[in-house]
Amino acid sequence: MSDSPHLGLYLHIPFCERKCPYCDFNTYAGMESLHQATVDALCTEMAQRAGLVAGRTITTVFVGGGTPTVLTPRQLQQLFEAMHRLFNVAESAEITCEANPGAVDREKFATLRSLGVNRLSMGVQSFRPDELQFLGRIHSVEDVHHAYDAARRVGFDNINLDFIFGLPEQDAAAWQETLDQALTLAPEHLSLYSLIVEPNTPLFHWVESGKVAEPDNDSAADFYEMAMAQLAEAGYIHYEVSNWARQTTPDDACSETPHFACRHNLIYWRNQDYLGIGPGAHSHLRRQNDDEKRWGNRKPVAGYNRRVASGEAIEEFIEKIPPRLAMAESMMVGLRLVREGVRHDRFMAQHGVAATDIFRTELNQLCADGLLTIDDERIRLTRRGLLMGNQVFLQFLPEA
Repeated sequence: MSDSPHLGLYLHIPFCERKCPYCDFNTYAGMESLHQATVDALCTEMAQRAGLVAGRTITTVFVGGGTPTVLTPRQLQQLFEAMHRLFNVAESAEITCEANPGAVDREKFATLRSLGVNRLSMGVQSFRPDELQFLGRIHSVEDVHHAYDAARRVGFDNINLDFIFGLPEQDAAAWQETLDQALTLAPEHLSLYSLIVEPNTPLFHWVESGKVAEPDNDSAADFYEMAMAQLAEAGYIHYEVSNWARQTTPDDACSETPHFACRHNLIYWRNQDYLGIGPGAHSHLRRQNDDEKRWGNRKPVAGYNRRVASGEAIEEFIEKIPPRLAMAESMMVGLRLVREGVRHDRFMAQHGVAATDIFRTELNQLCADGLLTIDDERIRLTRRGLLMGNQVFLQFLPEA
């Protein structure tokens, strides 16, 4: 396939103990009877897909969901053994596993460490009991502290915590409380996301029916700026629109990507290659001198399991990405990188043309509007552009 040295592997575990009302991911609760069959199917799909990346090295692995830690230690072991048997995983690979603070214990964390997981990502979302209840989380504030302590005790030295802001009627004091407690724990990485009301979720129907107030975009922008200021003061580097890494070395202060930046997600933001395994998982692989290819697996778990077992096609869609769209996507994801932006040399290496030639009109207008800056090395969002990122990204999409 591609000659890029970067290749990510994503394993999707579509199970949770409870489905959160705001979540539109391909995840399901109450399907314990399908856990083992799905693990078997994931292992089989890995065997079926391995030839697509033969001769290449997996540099990052991300086990996500859902909540991977709802699986038993034996099931997790089965997945990791198959992964290492079928793929060439670099010894230095970043291997991340997501976890819910209410669905883990010290033994489960110890299992993950023994399997080679070296980065943990926990979905905390809030340090306020009322907000956790509104978000449908199964854990308490105390659970977060216990899980974090247990992870540290078994040796995790690279931990990310996820949070959500901009909840309906959330005030600045509530968001400040969550930020303060998060910084007290001093994780290596923080991911902060504005609450989005996704269609076909319980939250969408609550808002539509008037049961819950619609989130206020102006308040969310204020909370985002609060976080930027406070995290910078605490020594966290804002390297991607929604992600911060704690500064650990003097080099981090001037680095495009600090030491604790999520290497797997950098593959997505740099529009590089990744292979997705599991129901609903997406893949993106690039052939030399050819259009890029992307596909996504069927989402329903039972159907995915059955098709994998019978050898039937499991793709929900397969598409070739024409060059102009591939370039637009490189701009849209690359501009999310706050420091790195879209590097001229990387864009040229991927697409064979200069971004400033292809998107001359769009770039000139966005710079005139104060949303982008361009220098000899890169194109980046301005601070104003950060607050209007979605409007900026849409400017690069080809006209329908």
